[in-house]
Formats: sequence, C-alpha cells, structure tokens
Amino acid sequence: MTQLSRSAVTAVLGPTNTGKTHLAVERMCAHSSGMIGFPLRLLAREVYDRVVATKGENQVALITGEEKICPPDARWFLCTAESMPLERQTGFVAIDEAQLGATPERGHVFTDRMLRARGRDETMILGSEALRPMVEALVPEAEIIGRPRFSTLSYAGARKLSRLPRRSAIVAFSAEEVYAVAEALRRLRGGAAVVMGALSPRTRNAQVEMFQAGEVDYLVATDAIGMGLNMDVAHVAFASLRKFDGKKQRRLTVSEMAQIAGRAGRHQRDGSFGSLHEDGPNAFTPEEVLAIESHRMPRVEKLFWREGEPDLSSVDALIASLERKPDSDVLRAAPEAVDLAVLKRLAEQSWVRDRARGQAAVARLWAACGLPDFRKLGADPHARFVGRVYGHLSEGRGAVPHQWFADEIARLDRTDGDVETLAGRIAAARSWAYIAHRADWLEDPLHWAERTRAIEEKLSDALHASLTQRFVDKRTTMLLRQIGASADALPVTIAADGEVSIEEHSLGTLDGFRFSVASDARAADKRMLLAAAEKRLASELQRRGRALAEAKDADIALGEPDPDAPVALLWETLTVAHLVPDRNAALPQVKLDRALDVLDVSLRGAVQARLDRWLADRVVETAPPLAKLQAATRDPDAGAPLRALANALLDHGGMMPRRAAAELVEALDPPARKALRKLGITIGTLDIYASALLKPGAARLRRDLLRLGAGPAEGATVLPRNAPGADLAHGFRPLGTQAVRVDLVERIARAAHDSRKGRAPFTPDPALATSIGLTPDTLARLMAQLGFRAIRGKEGEPQRWAWKGLTPKPKAPAPPRDNAFAALADLMAGK
Repeated sequence: MTQLSRSAVTAVLGPTNTGKTHLAVERMCAHSSGMIGFPLRLLAREVYDRVVATKGENQVALITGEEKICPPDARWFLCTAESMPLERQTGFVAIDEAQLGATPERGHVFTDRMLRARGRDETMILGSEALRPMVEALVPEAEIIGRPRFSTLSYAGARKLSRLPRRSAIVAFSAEEVYAVAEALRRLRGGAAVVMGALSPRTRNAQVEMFQAGEVDYLVATDAIGMGLNMDVAHVAFASLRKFDGKKQRRLTVSEMAQIAGRAGRHQRDGSFGSLHEDGPNAFTPEEVLAIESHRMPRVEKLFWREGEPDLSSVDALIASLERKPDSDVLRAAPEAVDLAVLKRLAEQSWVRDRARGQAAVARLWAACGLPDFRKLGADPHARFVGRVYGHLSEGRGAVPHQWFADEIARLDRTDGDVETLAGRIAAARSWAYIAHRADWLEDPLHWAERTRAIEEKLSDALHASLTQRFVDKRTTMLLRQIGASADALPVTIAADGEVSIEEHSLGTLDGFRFSVASDARAADKRMLLAAAEKRLASELQRRGRALAEAKDADIALGEPDPDAPVALLWETLTVAHLVPDRNAALPQVKLDRALDVLDVSLRGAVQARLDRWLADRVVETAPPLAKLQAATRDPDAGAPLRALANALLDHGGMMPRRAAAELVEALDPPARKALRKLGITIGTLDIYASALLKPGAARLRRDLLRLGAGPAEGATVLPRNAPGADLAHGFRPLGTQAVRVDLVERIARAAHDSRKGRAPFTPDPALATSIGLTPDTLARLMAQLGFRAIRGKEGEPQRWAWKGLTPKPKAPAPPRDNAFAALADLMAGK
C-alpha cells in the first residue's frame, strides 16, 4: 500500500446541506493551484463553470471521462474521481463524497483517492459523519471538523403524487420509473424537469434551469441529485426505496436515504422528505425517519479497496495485483468491476496476450479496459467493443482508424427519435468522446474531441427538447399557477373566432355556449382545462345568455329539417334549443340545448320563455289554424266533440283522412261545425284539412314541427306518386300514379256532386281535372273514392258516371249526449 503524504489533511464531515463542497471550492481558489475529485461528471461541470467565472477559462481545467478542457496554463482542476490526474502536483486537493468508498460499484476509486491523493499544502476529505471511523483508521493525521446542517430536515409523511407541494423533487431508481413519474406529473401538474446521471451536462443543465427558473414546479431524478447538485428543492419524495445495485434489487441504506433526502432545503431554509407510499416496502420505517431527521447514520465500518497502482509488468501480474487483498482490517477487496471483467475476458484471447508484452503494452491494454460501459451493454458485449479498440491501439500506428471513428460518430449525428433513442445515442457518443479525449489514441484528437462534443451537444439539445415536449405541458402549468394564485387572476382572452387562451397558450374554442378543449390536450388534461376555462368564462357566458333572452325575432330561426334528429332552434346560426315531442305532435316543446346548462337557473328560465314565445308567435303568424286548434282544445265552451277533433287534428298537423275521424265528425252538432269552419278547418268528402296550412310558408313550418323531412315543391298541385311529399302527411292524397293536393280533391268532389242529378248517369266537366293536371286514370280512381261508378258508353263518348251513394249522407243534428258519451268525448279531447 502506498505510503501516505505528510501534508495537512482535513476531513470535513457532516450531513448534506452543510456547505462542504462550497467550502472546498473556496479553499482551493485560495491556493495557487488545486484539484477536486467529484462523484459525478455533472457536479464537476457545475463547479467548473463557477470557478471559471472567477478565475477565467485559461486558468481552469475540467477533466472527466468524456470531456477534457485543459488549457496549457490551467492551475485549478475539477475532475471526476476516476479522472483525477494524480501525477500532477497541486497546492490543494479535495475528494468529495468520500463515503462512497463504502459502495461496491465505485468504492475502491474513492478509497484510493482518500489514501493517495494529496495536495502539496492542503488536502481535504469531504464526506458524511458516518465516515469518521474510516478517517481515524486510515488517515490518523487528519484533523476532523464536523459541519452541522444549516437548516432542519423533517419527515412530512407519505403523500400522493397529486398532493406534493411545489418545488418537490421525486426520486426514482430506473429510467422507466423516472419517465412514468414525469408523465404522471405532466398530466397532474403540468410537467416536470428530468435529471439522470446518464444525461449529458448540457441536457441536465437545461432541465435544471427549467426547474430553477420556475417553468416547472417539480423535478424527477435518479439518486444523482444526492451527490451535491445544487437545486432549490423544498421537498424530496421517494417514489421507491429499492434500487438495483448492479447485481440485485435491494433496499436503500439509511445513509443513502439521508444523502438523497438532504437535498431538501437550502442553506438556512428548512426542507422535508417523504415517500409516495404510506405502507409496504416503499414506506419509511420509524427508525429510518428518526435516523434521517437526527442525522445519525450507521457508521461506515469497511471501505472497498483495489490496488491504485497495479503491477503492469504483465497481464497476469496486472490481474493478480488488481485482485490482491487489502492489508488493513478496515478495507475489503472490491467486487469485480467492469474494467477488470473486461481485462479477464480479453486476457483469454491469445492475440491480446501476444500484443500485451512489456509494461507499456500492458499499460495500454489496461487503459483500454478502463473505457466505461456507458451504454450498459454488459461485460461480454462491452469486452468485444474494447477488444476492437485495443486491436487498433496495438497495431500499425497505434491509433484508432480515422474512417472507423468517423463512420461510427456519423451514425449518431441524428436528432430524430424519441427520448429513449436520443438517450441511447448520447450514451454511445460518450464512448467515442472518451476515446477522443485520450490524446494518444487518435491521430487528430483535438479535431475529434471537438466533433464528438458538437454531436453530444446537438443530441443533448434534441433530448432536452424531447424531454420538455414529452413531460412538460406549459399550458397546464400556467393554468395551475394562475388558479393557485387567485381565481380572479386567470387572464382568459376570447378572440373573434372564439379561441380561448391564457397568454399565448390556447385552451380551446368557445362556440356559443359550448367550450371545446384544444385537440392537442391529452385526455387527462381536459377535465381540468374545462373546469378552469368555464370558471373564468362565466361572465362572458352570462352576457351571451342575456343577449339570447333579449334576441329579436329576426335573429332566431329553425334549422334545416332532418327526419333523424330534432329540429334545431338557431340563434345567429348557433344551435340553442331543439323541438321535442309534446302532447300534440304539431306543437312540439322547446328544449334548451345542454350547452346552455352553464347559465344560472334564472337566466335559463328567461331564455326558455323567449324561445317559447318566439315559436308561439311563429305558429300564430305562419300557421294560424294550428294556433286556433290549440286554443280550441283549451276552450271549455267549445264542447267535448269539438275539443276531441281539434286534438286529433293537432296530432296530424291540421289535416287527416275523414274516415279516421268519422265518429268524431258525426258527433259534431251544427254550432260545433260552424265553429270548426271559423277555425279554418274544412270537413271534406275524403279529408279534413286547413287550407291555410297548404300555403308554402305554413307548409314549411308544419313540416319542421312534425319532422316530416323534405316536402313537395312550392305551388305543386299534383305530384308523381314517388315524389317527396306525395302522401297525406304533406297534404296530398295518393291516387294511382299521382298524388293530388287535398283541397283540389275537394274542389273536384264538389264539382262532381254539383253535376249529378240524383242517381242518373252524368258526364262531369273534364276542364277542372285537366287544368289541375290529373290523368284519366287518376280521375277514375278519385271518382270511385268519391262514391261514383263508371258507366260504359259507346266508343268515343265522354266518360259517364252514376252515383252509388258511398259517401256519408248528411244526418240530422245529434241528440243530446248522455253523460257517458260526454265523458268519453272529454277523455278523447284530453281534458
């Protein structure tokens, strides 16, 4: 084991939110030169940017596996722990998060840096209070300084995702879980920023900036946020308390929980932590809560170790030294890392052993095995990739071929695809960036380092845009923020075309009284958007309701008839009501459209009264017989027979076959018949009808009221039998191949009866039938229905007819009705 340096060593130990990293940066900048090793590339980049702002770009270096910015005059170095150039002497050295030496995956790296990395004047070890026993055992000369947390960290219990406070960070432990939580927050709270260790610094910074700037109120992250990333988080919620450690799923240690939970709160502002689960394996135990709140972590009793300066004399010696057991009782051998696993696999190949002869060649092989598995392919696939790289490094000019490198990164220079695809390309680009930053692996490393950096930035920008598009709904965020501030502050605007928006974010369209949510809003957003918009649109809807209640007659109209749907009432082309069946078919009821339910009760009543009045006035003006028949049904002086017939006529739209109402007609006394004529009703030989309803305007209204659909052409007297409206419902009597308007049928019937003389044969004047347009066959059918029989004459003579007496004969006035008949008549009249 390497002998420890005798420079001043200070161990700054304590919980999170103690400013340890900030202290180390200040101490480094106070020295003429310095170096800090960080656990994350993201954190190294964050501190690099901060130091550059004070020292200048030409004085500060950034060294990570995939990024190397190292000006010739650099004096301050910000690195990942693995990339610290320990051969370089600096006045100050610090190792951040040194307690990670207890983790199996990378613990040996932090342990090695704690043992070997020393500054010329000062060395600082930063870590958790739990690391104290290890510092005392391994670095006995170190001065240990405890740092208390600046603010209080308290347990807030379990909360559902929908009830998390603003400025919360939700921690998950897989990309799938991170995406699922972020998607749920997009639906519930407008979105979230996403931070994962696999993101490039550019993407991570863009996502964090969204959160810091308040564009989103939530952050979803892996445990990467537990490593000192500075964010303004008030609450940390654990989506899970289990993680995959590379070999198995396990529960987080209390130290890991505390490390992550400690991100809540900033400086002297208190923070809280909790979970999304009240019980089960993902809920905190009381003992864990107490330990985190009191910052009493289980002490680290062992650190993982692996030889930091392995024997490079041969491949076997290298493997043996990497597998050597530690000498100290507080150290234990590190599990086999990816680099050692790759080395062992390559060592099994004879061509590798043939080329790896001598210390320089072995050192080159070991450097190639250090290529990280950014794509998480596993030891065997990654070993094949490393083997190909080493093959090029150990032959010819000892460099990766230009064409292979160029072809591989060209395949990655694409920004199409979803979040997972872009993240995969960035992971692959990190491997090539790592190669490009090895100065002796490429013939033109500066060019390819810049090229890979440009591709990674391009992909990072695309990934940030894709993450934002997928997991952030700025419209919903704006809505929630405005509603949360004040209901009156929601700045809803309505454009001339009905578009409803809040600032530049379109919510939907207001068409009359119906608000339609924007088509690009996902289903889960619609209820919230609808509620928010309708709440703020109340005044506009009330204004429209009052305008409808006071609308002029000319602004209201009936919609186009549709036999399969109720007739609509339109207000300035907007459907506001429908005609639905009532007691009498010809006088339907006005039913307000459901869109008007947004109006208050009194205003809906006013609108209902206005539309009822409009329809009643329209009937009186255009089809007066219907209004008169309705009045007759309610007139107690009209008599039961007349009221019953009036009801029957209303059910048939003011005209019906006489035989269908024969008993009702026979029950009419002379005063009732006279009253019926005053109503405009004709009791014809074949039909009972109101001539006024055959006029074009009345006919159209009647068709709309009865939902008859298309009718005959205006002014038509005779129709082909298959023409629209060629039936009694439209006022036409079918006769053979033709249909004749009922009032004209009655004219022909009267002319025929006026022409006959008893039962003697007669010849009717054909001029009337001819002027109407009746064919001989139609006239013959009509005469037969009128009660006449044809008499054969000599060929060439006009057709002669004789009276058969089939039509009803006038009867004497009906005798006074008994009570039973009167009751029946009243019942038929609907009384």
